[in-house]
Amino acid sequence: MKILLLGNGGREHALAWKIAQSPLCTQLYIAPGNPGTAQHGRNVALPLTDFARIAHFVLDEGVEMLVVGPELPLVRGIRDFFSAVPASKMFR
Repeated sequence: MKILLLGNGGREHALAWKIAQSPLCTQLYIAPGNPGTAQHGRNVALPLTDFARIAHFVLDEGVEMLVVGPELPLVRGIRDFFSAVPASKMFR
């Protein structure tokens, strides 16, 4: 399973470390990540609140799970943004 983890702090480093240990995780992306998260997956340069760019990355890479670490994307409505996109367009 390809997973995208949003965030760049210590919380996300701990999440990346644990997620990467799962046998279900085939590829872990962290956006934007930090030097510590790069030890557990691939950091990608995506702004935390640019939901359109995040959605394009999810579709282009075939990401199956999005994990949101920091509060800012949640407060800005990332869940509502992704809920508004038809499932047929999000998942192949």
